[in-house]
Amino acid sequence: MVVPFDDSTLLNPASLDVRLGNLIYVEEGGEFELWDLLSATKDDPWFLRPNEFVLGQTLEEFNIPDNLCATFALKSSLARAGFEHLLAGFIDPGFNNSVLTLELKNARTTKSLPLWPGMRIGQIIFHEMSATPLKSYRESGRYNNDKQVTKCKGII
Repeated sequence: MVVPFDDSTLLNPASLDVRLGNLIYVEEGGEFELWDLLSATKDDPWFLRPNEFVLGQTLEEFNIPDNLCATFALKSSLARAGFEHLLAGFIDPGFNNSVLTLELKNARTTKSLPLWPGMRIGQIIFHEMSATPLKSYRESGRYNNDKQVTKCKGII
């Protein structure tokens, strides 16, 4: 379901940690530009400015079977530091061949917050379905097969 999977360091009692990938969309002049954070590290991170919003991605790719759904939650220590995730963290049964796109914001007013590929950004909580859905996201999902961070495909 999750690739790469590392149960020795990412598995928690009731969730699985996920890490930030290297691509983000940064708003520049009203438009999103794709940036590669590959050169950023924990010791030399890229900084999310106060009140800035970016789209990030997980390092992990997901293949959720039709009998499960999942939710993404920001790591509590990151929330306490001032990161926000904009609550679009539901993962449908049948979400497959895709990284998760993360909607990240710096809620701080004066302090920039560090980002780097591989940082533990959140956790996935898996939920068993009581029944298989009538229509799987595998059939209806417009964000399946997204191998990198993806901008809005919807109304705007």
